[in-house]
Parts: sequence; structure tokens; C-alpha cells
Amino acid sequence: MNKSELSLKSVSPVHSKKDSQLESEVSSKSNPKSKSPQGKPPSDKRNEKNLRKPNAGVTPLKKLRNSPLGGVKLQNGTDDSSEAGLDNPNLGRFLLKQARDLISSGDNPQKALELALRAAKSFEKCANGKPSLEQVMCLHVTAAIYCNLGQYNEAIPVLEHSIEIPVIEEGQDHALAKFAGHMQLGDTYAMVGQLENSILCYTTGLGVQKQVLGDTDPRVGETCRYLAEAHVQALQFDEAEKLCQTALDIHRENGSPASLEEAADRRLMGLICEMKGDHEAALEHLILASMAMVANGLEMEVASVDCSIGDTYLSLSRYDEAIFAYQKALTVFKTTKGENHPSVASVFVRLADLYNKTGRLRESKSYCENALRIYGKPIPGIPPEEIASGLTDVSAIYESMDELEQALSLLQKALKIYNDAPGQQSTTAGIEAQMGVMYYMSGNYSDSYNSFKNAISKLRASGEKKSAFFGIALNQMGLACVQRYAINEAAELFEEAKDILEQEYGPYHPDTLGVYSNLAGTYDAVGRLDDAIEILEYVVGMREEKLGTANPDVDDEKRRLAELLKEAGRVRNRKARSLETLLDVNSQTVNNDGIKV
Repeated sequence: MNKSELSLKSVSPVHSKKDSQLESEVSSKSNPKSKSPQGKPPSDKRNEKNLRKPNAGVTPLKKLRNSPLGGVKLQNGTDDSSEAGLDNPNLGRFLLKQARDLISSGDNPQKALELALRAAKSFEKCANGKPSLEQVMCLHVTAAIYCNLGQYNEAIPVLEHSIEIPVIEEGQDHALAKFAGHMQLGDTYAMVGQLENSILCYTTGLGVQKQVLGDTDPRVGETCRYLAEAHVQALQFDEAEKLCQTALDIHRENGSPASLEEAADRRLMGLICEMKGDHEAALEHLILASMAMVANGLEMEVASVDCSIGDTYLSLSRYDEAIFAYQKALTVFKTTKGENHPSVASVFVRLADLYNKTGRLRESKSYCENALRIYGKPIPGIPPEEIASGLTDVSAIYESMDELEQALSLLQKALKIYNDAPGQQSTTAGIEAQMGVMYYMSGNYSDSYNSFKNAISKLRASGEKKSAFFGIALNQMGLACVQRYAINEAAELFEEAKDILEQEYGPYHPDTLGVYSNLAGTYDAVGRLDDAIEILEYVVGMREEKLGTANPDVDDEKRRLAELLKEAGRVRNRKARSLETLLDVNSQTVNNDGIKV
């Protein structure tokens, strides 16, 4: 993503769907394997409770009735407070087996939850305050049932309690149970879109795993790659690169040359390098990953890597090689998955993008239409999110062709598919932010403002209120406010954007300077002339230092500063100016991807 632009693909998730291969024997049947990042492990157990930010809407553990599980709610809504027979050690195992059987059959998940809750209470009673791995396993199953029912906030305190029970000093089984709890809790936070808390949980889990298995165990490498994937989702590419390199080093040390583990590491590293703009390095990693997969007979996986190779060739403007890679993948997908599979549509979208960038608009539109035909009639079993993601990609191409009505229509369809599903807040926020950009470009400032407002509310709720993307979205919403003459609100938004971008990018970054310039314009509009002059003097100085005194951007801001200084000399005779002239001219520049900050 161009850092100075609000891009269509700004916050789309990129997690791999591959399951983690590290399992605890204690919870191998109940722990949904982790897919997310990890932070630094605490130095001692006392710090574990302080690792995560409070989760809004989650009932605090101590407020639940006498137990992390509370009272058991039966289907008629009454509490089953009977504890008869709960001290029988075989009862918990029997109830848990029944719960698992119901989960497997899919018949009655609510009844499965009731059984799991009773089993957990039985295990807790039989443990007599001692750490019980059976209790931990049961809590993991209970949390998984809550998640299957969509009750993620109920799962979180259950998992937090499961983490407190194992004692690492008791042996590897306890350590792996604690690891599994951290990873499952991280997954649950990811499901509700709380990436920061998710990353902290995964990181702590990685620390526990290293403590038990050592730093070079292949399973540690798997977790490192898993954490790297999560950092990619959070657009934290430097952290992702370090972890992915660690995973690659571990797997090369432990495995045979061209192993599947190394291939997976290189595939992710290729994506990270591509995101960071190091296209040559990305190409090297992807080709090596492809060779390893061919050696292991994974033709379908090779087709997916060929798509990534084509993307990298496209970034390098090596169009013929990109077309060859895409066509190669297209042939495999059509043969193995069928001509109406979304994988085929995804290649059509890539070819449409390539032909659009090379000026062959007729071919580009043809491929877009072919992709939309597939997305419009999805085959059974395809996740709706895959269709929605494809629609946003096609929308980006239509936007670049200035066909904003069609682009907006596709984004609205994608938004309807996501429908505020848990864990999709960041994705829907990205879509709504891009809709805000397109409404702005169309001159529809009211809808632009509302779209940005919805996007920003979702980003705040999901804990992403400190990201650079959030700062850019605030700046764009501020511009929409100016067009609606809501100057005080615009000033507040620019101030918040300034604080975030200073933290993320530093005060000298072009994006930060653009927000400074916009803030100076709003200060001038509300009569804070001295503040406006102070900011513009800084901006002009930095522009001259970075761009040179002859740059048009510098000339424009020097002119604005000269006007303000002149006005400050005769305040009582203030000359009215249009709000348009108070803003950074670059903020009004529209290009194919969005509105520059």
C-alpha cells in the first residue's frame, strides 16, 4: 500500500488458513489451533494477568458465580445449582465425552455446552484446589463450544482461567496445556477483531513453548511462522520478517533441504518482502518455495505460489512473465477445481489488474466480468468471505478506471456479505473507509463522512486506534468535515491523526506533514492564527529541506504562510478566504487509489 494513500486493500486479513502443528496431548482434541501472532512472554506468572488490555463486554472472572464457569444455564433458562455427584471423578469424564459426541454430531450444541459446564464443575470439585489437566482440557472444550455458538465473550474468561491452572514446574504436559490455552485465547481474540490482544496471547504462548522445548525445536519454528502471519495481518511487516526468518533458520537446521516447512516459510517471506517493496527478494523466496513444493508433489499449492510469483513480476513491470505465471496457475485451477471455482476468479482478477495497468482496458473489463460471473453464483461450500474479498479486488480495478458507481456497488455487496461478522471488523472498516474515499471523489461529502465515521468506530472497537491506517482514515474524515463546514470537528480529527502519525511515522514523514498542513488550515479557519503560523512555518521548513525550495508543494505552502503572516500584521482587517484555500492542496488531489493525505 502506498503509505500516502488510503488503499482498497488496506486492512484485508492475510492470515494463512494452515493449522499450527504444535499440539498439547492434554488438549489436542479440544484446542482450535492457533492462527495468530504473539508478543513477548512475561518474566513471571504474576505478569500474565497484565498482558492483555481489558476486553469490553466480557464479564470479569471474579464476577462470575463462585467459579469461572458460573451457574449452568439449562435450555429453559433456569440455573442448575445441584452439585449432587460432582465429586465423583468419573462423572466429569462421562459428561465431557457426551459433550464431545454432541459436538461431533452437530445435533445440539446448547446441550453440549450444558454438559461441558457440568463436567468442568465436576473436575474443579475433584481437583480440591490442585492443578488438574483434565479440568484444563474441559475448559478448552467449553470455550470452543462457546465460540461455535458465537459467544466469544463468554469463552474469554473461561480460557483465562484455563491458563491460570497449569504449573510449568509440574512438567511438560502442564507447560503444553498452558501453551494451548494462550494460543486458543489468542484465536478467540482474533475472532472478535482484537488483534493487539491476540498478538499478546500468541507471544506469551511462544515464550512458554520456548521455555519447555528450547529455541530451535521445529515446533517453535511453526509457531514463529504462525506469529509472523499474524503480524502480517496487523501490517507489522518488520516484526513479521524477523519471526519468519527465525522460523526459516530453525527449519533449515532441523529439516532436509527443500522441506515442506521451509517451503511454507519461504512462501510467507516472499509475501512479506513483496509488501515491503523488496520485489527481487520476494521473487527469490517464491521461486525456491515453488521448487520445494514441486519436489514434494504439491501441484495445487504450486499454483497458488505461481499467482504470487505473477504478482511480483507485475510489481517489477515484467508483464510477459507475469502473464505466463498467471496462465500457468489458471490451467491448474481449472483442471483441479473446476472452471467456476473462486480460485479461477482470483486469477481472472489478477489478469484484469495487469491489463488495466498496461492500458488494455477492453481485456481488463472482460476478465473482471468473468470473475464477477463466478462470484455472482458461488459454488456450495465456498466461504462467503472469499467471495467478498474477490468483490473488493474487482472494485479496486473499476475504481482505477474511474467507474466509481460500479466500484461502490461492488463494495456495498462485499459489505453486505461480511455483515458485521465477528472477527471481520477490521475488514469491514477497510471497506467502509474506501467507500468514504470514493464518495469524496464523487463529491458526495455527506456519505463520505458517514462511511468514515462507521469505519473509525469499528477500528476503535477492535483496538486498532493506534495504527497508521487509523491516522490516515482520521485525516480523510477531517477533509470530509471541512467540505461539510464542520471545522471544529475537522480540527479534532486532524489533531488525533497528527498524534498517531507522529508516533507511527515520525514528524518528518510526508503523511505527517500533510496532516500538519491540514491542521494549520483549520486553525486559521477558527481564528487560531498564531497556531496556524507556527505549524506552517515548521511544514515549510521541512518541505524545503526534503524537497528543495523550487518544489511546487513548497511554493504553495510558502504562499499560504506569507498570507497568514501578512494577515497577522493587520488582524482587524482580516480578509475572508474560501475554506478550500486553507487546506493542503495535496489533500484535494485525487488519483486512482484514493485521496492523498
